[in-house]
Amino acid sequence: MKLTEKVIAALVCAEGQKDRLVFDDDLPGLGLRISASGGKNFLVQFRTASGAKRRQPLGQWGPITLEKARQAAKTIHGRVAAGRDPFAERKADRENSTNEAAAERLTLKALLADWAAIGLAENREGYRREAVRAVSVAFKLFLHRRADALKRADAVRILDDLVKADKRAMASRTLAYGRACYSWAEKRGRLSSNPFLGLPIKTATASRDRVLADDEIGAIHRAALKMSFPFGPLVIILMLTAQRRDEVAGMRWSELSSDRTTWTIPASRAKNGKAHAVHLAPATRNIIANLPKHASSDLIFTTNGRTAASGFSKAKERLVSLAAAESEGEREAQNWRLHDFRRSCVTWLAGAGFNPAVADKILNHSTATGMTTVGQVYQRAEYLTERRAALEAWAMHVNDCATPGNSQENVVRFTAAKK
Repeated sequence: MKLTEKVIAALVCAEGQKDRLVFDDDLPGLGLRISASGGKNFLVQFRTASGAKRRQPLGQWGPITLEKARQAAKTIHGRVAAGRDPFAERKADRENSTNEAAAERLTLKALLADWAAIGLAENREGYRREAVRAVSVAFKLFLHRRADALKRADAVRILDDLVKADKRAMASRTLAYGRACYSWAEKRGRLSSNPFLGLPIKTATASRDRVLADDEIGAIHRAALKMSFPFGPLVIILMLTAQRRDEVAGMRWSELSSDRTTWTIPASRAKNGKAHAVHLAPATRNIIANLPKHASSDLIFTTNGRTAASGFSKAKERLVSLAAAESEGEREAQNWRLHDFRRSCVTWLAGAGFNPAVADKILNHSTATGMTTVGQVYQRAEYLTERRAALEAWAMHVNDCATPGNSQENVVRFTAAKK
């Protein structure tokens, strides 16, 4: 049939037919499909170099005239004559458009959220939160850009800046988190490259051996007394219990025994994945008894009822400033971390004659110091009585460092001021 605009306007689909297909006599391969509803759409039919028959839509008659449809069909025939496959090219273009749209939606922030929810589903909550936080803080300018916009040069520059700022440990952890995140996305086909692979950033960090002296412990303790909730009491409980920062920050009322003498850290929040019982010395219980309780939350150290205390960097800066003022001619505590409380505790316990295995149990380490492999397998003693005695002795020592000979008054003064 020779197609003209007038002929096309008169064409209809026979009654009972779903559609009707007619081809143009003047240009072989140019067709028009007429649907039962009256729609009319141009297409072009051709054979590829392999002999496969293909049809490619050209558009609806009306918005596209017969003349434009003929021009489009001729262009496609020319590409076929050159050995190309317009059908395969169009399919690839559609896939590329889909992939491009997905890449536009996959910002670094979205990638981190997916990685935390899926890739880190089996990890501890504290690890997931810290991994996302570290990458988000370091690469904050990239959070709302496409994840694949972060290039190797960007990663090197930002991590190098952390090293120059004397934050090598943070650079190392951020590199590890970023590399793991992008590797996870790459394996799932969401990204094609990992900008963190093989970066010239030293990943190993030196083991710290910082142990706080008694006058440093006293200055930090007195400084914490002057800080408001939640960080003031949180820092002191970190000192008194020698537990990890995130474990203490995430402490819940339901984790405390009815008499408040024991705090059980569930396996889901413990670093080694094992539930851990912590004895609470009288000084610790005195602080907890006077803490405010959020009406709608089980969290102890919370201000909004939804999340545990955060923002430790700023709180630490405030604590360091107050500790300097509290030193009063004594040695000022410098270059210390909250984690040093744990090392300081076990060092003092060793000097006080407590069994190293007891200290390991207090810290909830996976293996006991100085114990053989066989001993680690068969040693199941929890040393609960010894741990209670050790933590009570340590708590008395900490409070005595702050106010020699009057430790209990020190705690009462703190809790009364923070009600």
